[in-house]
Amino acid sequence: MGTDVITMITSDHRAIEALFERLNSRKGDPEADVAELAALLTAHARAEEDRVYAEVQPSEAHHGVEEHKEAEVLLDALKHATPGTPQFSETLVKLVESVKHHVEEEESEILPALRESLSQKQLEQLGKAFKERRESELLALRPPAPSKEELYKQAQEADIPGRSTMDKDELAEAVKKAKS
Repeated sequence: MGTDVITMITSDHRAIEALFERLNSRKGDPEADVAELAALLTAHARAEEDRVYAEVQPSEAHHGVEEHKEAEVLLDALKHATPGTPQFSETLVKLVESVKHHVEEEESEILPALRESLSQKQLEQLGKAFKERRESELLALRPPAPSKEELYKQAQEADIPGRSTMDKDELAEAVKKAKS
């Protein structure tokens, strides 16, 4: 990934869109995907607000913050909805629409304005500040990976055969499959 802020922000946008696609396809573990989406969206928004929006027009920054708040409310509703229910599907549709609108505005207005107003060096410095803020948020938001012992216990509860010969990665995969 490039080191300038524009590349980092657009890369996050594509990762968020990929998570939306996975959730809409109903493949994989929706609870894990929602948790990952929540961590990434929240970290991304906070890093933009704290590091990037100071460099844009105040009206654009205010509008971006308002859209982040809207997405945060929808994201909270999605986290509390049960996957597979109409409430989950309806909330996901609203969240995707909200975030898609925000991304389109950001990529067509805010990011081009940044590219015009800042030098490449400034964009890279802003990228470093964005990345540091985003990473600190992700560390706080993502739950720690379960230990091998915790995975073994989950595999035992799910009555997964062969669990006693599996390594940590195999246990994690087996538990994930058992949940989906």
